[in-house]
Amino acid sequence: VPARAFLAARYLPLRPSRRARPRLRDRRGHMTSATRFALAAACASRAALAAQKFQLHQLADSLAIVGADGAEDLVSEGLRDDDDSDPVWGCGLVGHLPGVSPTGEASPETQRLIDGIKKSSSFNKAWYWNWNLAPSGESEREQHLTKDFLFMPEQWGVAPVKEALLRPAGEAHFPDSNGVPSPASMADIFLGYNEPDIRGSCMGDLFGECVQPCDKEAIEKNDCPAARLHPVKGGYPNSANKKGQCDCWKFSQATGAGFWPVEGCSVAQPLPTLFEDGTCVDVVMAHWRDTARVAMSKGYKYLTTPLVATSIDYARQFLTKACATCQDISCGCPVYVAFHFYAYDCQPEKLKGYATFKKRLNATAKIMEEFPFVKGAIINEVGMLNCGDPSSPVCVPDSGQYPASEQDDGGCPATDELPKGIPSFLDRLFDHVIAAKTSDGRPVVKAFAWFNENGAGGTYDLRLFDEDGQVSNIGEAYMKSCARWGHAQRQRRHKQ
Repeated sequence: VPARAFLAARYLPLRPSRRARPRLRDRRGHMTSATRFALAAACASRAALAAQKFQLHQLADSLAIVGADGAEDLVSEGLRDDDDSDPVWGCGLVGHLPGVSPTGEASPETQRLIDGIKKSSSFNKAWYWNWNLAPSGESEREQHLTKDFLFMPEQWGVAPVKEALLRPAGEAHFPDSNGVPSPASMADIFLGYNEPDIRGSCMGDLFGECVQPCDKEAIEKNDCPAARLHPVKGGYPNSANKKGQCDCWKFSQATGAGFWPVEGCSVAQPLPTLFEDGTCVDVVMAHWRDTARVAMSKGYKYLTTPLVATSIDYARQFLTKACATCQDISCGCPVYVAFHFYAYDCQPEKLKGYATFKKRLNATAKIMEEFPFVKGAIINEVGMLNCGDPSSPVCVPDSGQYPASEQDDGGCPATDELPKGIPSFLDRLFDHVIAAKTSDGRPVVKAFAWFNENGAGGTYDLRLFDEDGQVSNIGEAYMKSCARWGHAQRQRRHKQ
């Protein structure tokens, strides 16, 4: 603390006269006794503050260990990072969250999970995203959030975001997509478009079979069957045409932006091979800069790369193009690498799921070292796929050694690889999350979101709650792992 500022704040009137102001040095250039006293007091104050923060950290950890209700809330202010320019968003969710009313009141069991996962966040909040610009949902699965959530918006496709639809960053009680005020707050980070690095599939009854939209010839020949996200009971069997094409627009949706054409690009599905076509790159980057301009005007500070499904190098190439002229949102430069991760068939060891996860973390660390302005990884979809071939671009459900349909709970059975089923998988993933660092010691992972769904996109039952609204064994494991990650962050800060 500078001596002049310390004296002015603690020992002087609000507006001292020039004559009343103390001299910091005497005429020979030596510190005056008042200056030495102020410096000593400032150092003592700083040491006391550090000691208090250390005690708060110890208290938080002790309370968390014994499971005291509200432990994190009691000390949250003392646990926050001094530097808010490099936050840790911590644990989040994607998928249906039961037990929250339209006005944001959570059931005791839902609140228990929220309190458990928010311990990993610099903001002492959980975070949520949904492939959209605001919480939404169908009437039976509306996405109600509490005040303990930050919502991260995403522009799913490559078209520029519509300014009227983007809620301002930091805004609380913003309208969700149904016009209902949400007690959550908008985060100041904007997510890039979804899975452009793979073609993906149309979802619903043609999932895994329909891998591209119908071309002009198929439409003219009336050979363009419509996929249905929610198949009609008693309806006729459906299938894609011989080219693997369907109408994925009327009644369904694709897994990612890589499924769709882009106006101005020459091939039907240009995004997976984007960086092989300079003209298409120019089109896509122009759209992205328009989105960044709108986001910046709404108060957003940070952008992520596209949310890649498999290729960290795709994110690196995108970042290289976007950050050619600056290193922040003003030119569309992402400062987070965003990716998804799924293991396969309840065999993350044998099918190299853990090795793949670690490889992506290491690749992100290398990007952070090459581009020091990159703050880390946003891993916003994590789960286990109910299929057996990691090399296949599309997951065909129940095609592996452990089909979900043959498991009592629709999840992973207890095996040598996963003694507790999916909770064992979560434990190992967080070992890697906590350990991942750059060569200069910076943590790599800044956000992690579990895919809280049952069977969506070919997954096992990954829900954090059971049918009765109680926290499931997966939910308990997620809470434990998030608390462990938060504890590791506090330990790191203690050592700094």
